[in-house]
Amino acid sequence: MIVTIDRSSCVSCGSCWDACPGFFEQNPDDTFSQIIEKFRQDGNIGTGTPPVDLEACAHDAADLCPVQIITIADS
Repeated sequence: MIVTIDRSSCVSCGSCWDACPGFFEQNPDDTFSQIIEKFRQDGNIGTGTPPVDLEACAHDAADLCPVQIITIADS
């Protein structure tokens, strides 16, 4: 499972890091959502792979995003 955030369209509402705080966090510099460092793909703050125990909340975060900028694809 690969999660991607279109960070340029993020509105910093906090719904993703509230729904799945073990996988998403707010970037302290630009305030947009990002993936927690240990789950990032190739160091990309907008793309990552959640562990199995966080897959459900990553799906919840994508569903709750008011601007629908979180996409999930099979790996």
